[in-house]
Amino acid sequence: MNKILQIFALCLFTSFVSTLIAGNPDRQGEAGAYELLMNPWARSSGVNGMNVSYVSGVEANWVNPAGLGRINKTQVVLCNTRWLVPSGISINAFGLSTKVGKNGTLGLALTALSFGDIAVTTTEAPEGTGATYSPNFFNIGLGYSHMYGNKVSVGFLVRGVSESIQDLNAFGLAIDAGVQYVAGQNDNFKLGISLRNIGSPMKFSGEGLATQLSSSVNSKLTYEVRPSKYELPSLLNIGVSYNFKITEMINVMPLANFTSNSFGRDELGVGAELGVTEYFRFRTSYKTEIGKSAAAGNSAPTGLSAGISLSTPIKKKSDSRLSLDYAYRPSNPFQGTHNIGLRFDF
Repeated sequence: MNKILQIFALCLFTSFVSTLIAGNPDRQGEAGAYELLMNPWARSSGVNGMNVSYVSGVEANWVNPAGLGRINKTQVVLCNTRWLVPSGISINAFGLSTKVGKNGTLGLALTALSFGDIAVTTTEAPEGTGATYSPNFFNIGLGYSHMYGNKVSVGFLVRGVSESIQDLNAFGLAIDAGVQYVAGQNDNFKLGISLRNIGSPMKFSGEGLATQLSSSVNSKLTYEVRPSKYELPSLLNIGVSYNFKITEMINVMPLANFTSNSFGRDELGVGAELGVTEYFRFRTSYKTEIGKSAAAGNSAPTGLSAGISLSTPIKKKSDSRLSLDYAYRPSNPFQGTHNIGLRFDF
């Protein structure tokens, strides 16, 4: 156990050092694969993805893979997100986490973005040719978590990222890693650290980079654009929470989270989750970018958020449950982001 704690302390120190060198607003907009920052899951969206310290099951694939194993046996989640209504962008997600052996858990997450039909325009037809296209953004993640007793869990995830736009496509690999630590007589205090979207740069390729132009000698020349590489939006999350048991049926868990972004401003947020019995939970949070003026407004992943969860047993005297999760995040000038999901625990 002492060795585990030493490893955990080393991870904490490494994360602290990383915090000092990350967070660079001068590089804002230079990273690609922005879909990796779009949370497709309803429960964690209710707290702006800041439940790093206590996230469990499928949603740990996106927040902190160390939490994959904090389930009974198997969890399946289906979720749909309407991003920045009425932008026409939607996200569909499927996730699975299941115990493997005594202390291990495997996690799988599939996420697909839909942009709807976009009109094709050219220099000759700037108002549109009548044709349409739809970009395809898809990623798949495979994770593993290991529990050391009930106090420490560590996890990692490898994610394949695919982007295609007409005759162009790009593919990359991203790695997430995290740790969770639980302390206190009743496991009230929780600490979580996650490092996300670490990977090699991506670059588009395909026939869409080539263009034919007529020359002055009645022949056609083919020009090919050389695309630049773009990096993934890596970030570091450090979160804490504490569960207060008010009565036998009611508990309140305040939380705080710090996010250090490699390609943007650092973020700081607070929130709370209220539980009434095992079947109802309400959560809310507020997240802000450090150093950004209030007049500039909030970016899509920041600001106010709120969500609820309703659960019901599938069978009497069984741990199997069916749950409905919903989250909403307002935005200006858009009409907000809606997440809704179904969760099955077996």
